[in-house]
Order: sequence, then C-alpha cells, then structure tokens
Amino acid sequence: MIPWLTDDTPFPSVERALSSPNGLLAAGGELTVPRLLEAYRNGIFPWFNPGEPILWWSPNPRMVLIPGEFKTSRSLAKMLRNSIHEVRNDTVFEQVMRCCAAPRAKNRAGHPGTWIGEDMIAAYCALHRLGYAHSVEVWMPKKSFQFQIEGETRRQRSNEMGSAMSTAISERCPATKLSSCDSPVEWPVVTPGSQHSIADELELELVGGLYGVSIGRMFYGESMFSDVSNASKIALAHLARQLERWQFGMIDCQMNTPHLATLGAREIPRSEFIASLQELIHCAPIDEKLLMKPLAIPLGCQPRSSWPGTRKTTAKRLVMSGHPTDWQFDPDLFT
Repeated sequence: MIPWLTDDTPFPSVERALSSPNGLLAAGGELTVPRLLEAYRNGIFPWFNPGEPILWWSPNPRMVLIPGEFKTSRSLAKMLRNSIHEVRNDTVFEQVMRCCAAPRAKNRAGHPGTWIGEDMIAAYCALHRLGYAHSVEVWMPKKSFQFQIEGETRRQRSNEMGSAMSTAISERCPATKLSSCDSPVEWPVVTPGSQHSIADELELELVGGLYGVSIGRMFYGESMFSDVSNASKIALAHLARQLERWQFGMIDCQMNTPHLATLGAREIPRSEFIASLQELIHCAPIDEKLLMKPLAIPLGCQPRSSWPGTRKTTAKRLVMSGHPTDWQFDPDLFT
C-alpha cells in the first residue's frame, strides 16, 4: 500500500517506493509550488493521467544524463551545422508545455494526448513565473517562407534562404556587418522585444522543444516534443551544452527509454541519484550578472562549432538567442 497525502502530509522516504510499478511512492496532495519544490528536492516527481489522483514517483534505478556525456549522432551533427534554426529559452513556456501535451503525430487518430493536463500546466507555469521552470525552444522558418525551386539542390536552397534571412536581419539591425566567417563581426546589441520583431520578419515557428525544473545546479527534465525531425534533440543538445558550461551535475530523465539512451543517458541506483541530488540542489544558483545579454548573431557568419563530428561549413543558421530573464543562455555557446 502507498500513503495518501493530505495538504500537510510530508512525503515518505523514497526507499518506501514500490518495486511494481517501479517507483510509485504516494498519492494525493496538491500541485502547489511548495509541494512540487519539496518533491524535486527529494528526488520525487508527479506523473498521472488527467482526472485521476495525483501520483508521486521515485523509480529505482534512475535515468540521468550527465551534461558532458551528451552524444551527438551524425544526423544530429549534420542538422546542427546545416539547418536554419534559432534556439531560445523561456520565451513561450506555456506553449511548449501545450505542445508536449498534444497527441503525438503517429497517435493522433483517437489519441487524447499525453499525461500533461490543465492542472499540470497551471502548476508548472507557476513554477516558471517564480524562475524554477524553464523551456528550451527550437524555431525554424515556416514552410511558406522556404524557397521551393524545382531543380535546385538542398544546399542551394539553404544558401539562398540564408541570404534572404541575412538581408532581413541587416535591414532590421543596420549596424551589423556581414562578412566571411574568418573576419571580425560587429554584433548589434538587441533590446528586449527586438528578437521577436526579427523572428516575425523571418516568419519563424516553434517546431520543437522541452521544459523542466532547475534547482541549484540540478535540472529535472519533464517532457519534450518535435514537430520536425530531430527538433527536440536540438533543444536537448543546446541544454546539455549550456548546463555543462554552468557546471550542472545532472539532467534527471526519470525513466529509462531507448531514445534517451542513444543520447547518452544512463541508469544509476536511486541511492546514488539522491546523494548527488542533495549536493547539487544546495549549490549556488546561476548568477545572472555572470551571463551575457542577448545578442543577435548575423546569419552571414558561421560560429566555429565544437560539436563532435562537425566540420567547418558555410551553411547559414541562427544560433542561441536568449530572453531577458534570470535564466539566459550564453549567446557564444558555439564559439
């Protein structure tokens, strides 16, 4: 039997979690901010279907991704260096959650969606407003914007699209000097809101992303989605690289899945997870004074990539642009 939680009932020890189903610890309670923070600080997370009682879990073993152990496949490395995309954080958190909650493409017929209901969305949006929950978003040009010229190669279409997007940014930011990749570039400083103006001009749309919770130097991944192949992997790749720079110890992946295993995630005993967790959540949080303000990175200059398996290329793309929040990504992530 598992205990039923009232509003004031503390969580039981994770050692009391069931082995079948693996990790089920308790039921009941509410999705309040204090309750959720207490859960995450103790290696517990909510997972239940809409309309059912809240269920709390702490599986053994635990699936985790060490940020520096993220694996970049050949197909992902190719997409990172060749695709035209922009990665942001915390600009449309609720939209990311709703995309994660939507039915998956292969299950759309008669499928109600995922376990993320309105109460979960409201609870995590509250965490987001307080600076605990964050989203990583991948934006790409809408299909209507892409050039579909019969007989052209994919590289030709990419180069022409990149040229058009570079022109758009140049008109938006006249101070930008587009030059060769080996030449110095004068970056324009972007004021809050101008990222969205540029995005509107380039007709970008949200195609993938993820969200999770951050406490100290620990990140708890919750869910991800992709409307374009590999889009969620791009988001996770950026997240892992940034968290590595910020010296985060782990990304909690909760349950074992073959998909996460291919990206470098692995299982560790719950006792080891809890011990590491207790150290990481008490580390000093990210100090926004140490972070660079958002910059627009011109499309005419390809940053030097350090992704495994990548090589120098002249492909055009947008790179990390942050949102003016307390949790900003480094715009020089790939230099």
